[in-house]
Amino acid sequence: MKGIVDPGGAVGTSLFGGAFTFPVMVARRSALEHNIATLATFTREYGMIFAPHAKTTMSPELIEAQLEAGAWGMTVATPSQALTLREFGVPRIVLANQVFDPAGLNALAAQLTADETFEFLCFVDSAAGVETLSRHAGTRPFRVLAELGHPGGRGGSRTLEHLLEVASAAQAADGVELAGVAGYEGSLGSAGEVRAYLHRLLEALEHLRVRDPILSVGGSQWFDVIGRELVTCPARVMLRSGAYVSHDDGYYRERTPYTRMDGELRAALEIWAHVLSVPEPGLAVVGFGKRDAPFDEGLPIPRGAVADATVLKVQDQHAVLRLAPGSPVRPGDLVSFGISHPCTAFDKWRVMPVVDDDHVVVGLLNTFF
Repeated sequence: MKGIVDPGGAVGTSLFGGAFTFPVMVARRSALEHNIATLATFTREYGMIFAPHAKTTMSPELIEAQLEAGAWGMTVATPSQALTLREFGVPRIVLANQVFDPAGLNALAAQLTADETFEFLCFVDSAAGVETLSRHAGTRPFRVLAELGHPGGRGGSRTLEHLLEVASAAQAADGVELAGVAGYEGSLGSAGEVRAYLHRLLEALEHLRVRDPILSVGGSQWFDVIGRELVTCPARVMLRSGAYVSHDDGYYRERTPYTRMDGELRAALEIWAHVLSVPEPGLAVVGFGKRDAPFDEGLPIPRGAVADATVLKVQDQHAVLRLAPGSPVRPGDLVSFGISHPCTAFDKWRVMPVVDDDHVVVGLLNTFF
């Protein structure tokens, strides 16, 4: 298995003691525990229900820890992810997307029929989406959130009028039950834009005749604004932020709300690899690449002995570094890197060691992508 020679004998040993091949990505226990506790406290203090996005990790160990810390449920992006979480025993699932997958809907309808305690929500932004859900509903209806989008955003009705049409279609359809409204503010560029968008969601909510409505929002960049703006919202406010659980040293480090408020999130992930070559002065080639670390929202961040280096590019199995003048880095050195954008990190590893702050392995995370 990638990264691990002896999974059964790894726990309790040093990361560098021989149970692991390199490259290997690890998660620091202290950071994971801190981050899970931090968002649990934040959502509780602002009176939100929390359904963190599981697509970030798809790890039953981390999902269980999030639920034990008080998460109301978990969010997913696809029917297959929802069904995987059902295998983990997750009792409440939000599918934050439009769903047109017949097999996935049939399987979810069967889950709803088989277990009356299972709660499931998904998004709709068209009459076609409502009709599809209606066709595949079982004995219990699909509960839906009418999604309001914004120009240039992802899904969601672009106008209040269209959202109300979709909501009316959901209320009239057999096998579908309207539960509230939803949106995604993570791609907006400023707090002012986010506030304006949240007020549009509140306006949409005012027009819906729904008992005990839900208003769901979900990125990891603006939850401070969400907390302040929606604290008196006449609905259950559901936050779906997911990247917080591991945080990072790049994309979210620069964008976290904790740059604007007290507290912090801590980067939990790091990747270790050997320097394979120093083929010319100031240049090093390290033994990890696109198959091992995320590169879509910023390149890995050198740490420790290579902290003053720069990652120039990552290839399939190699990273190319520009070394600082006089760098002592030599072939064979084992060096570490932080990552940018955790949502494309966990999927590269089926098993990830969890280490304490001395790099003793204290557990293993499994992932199911």
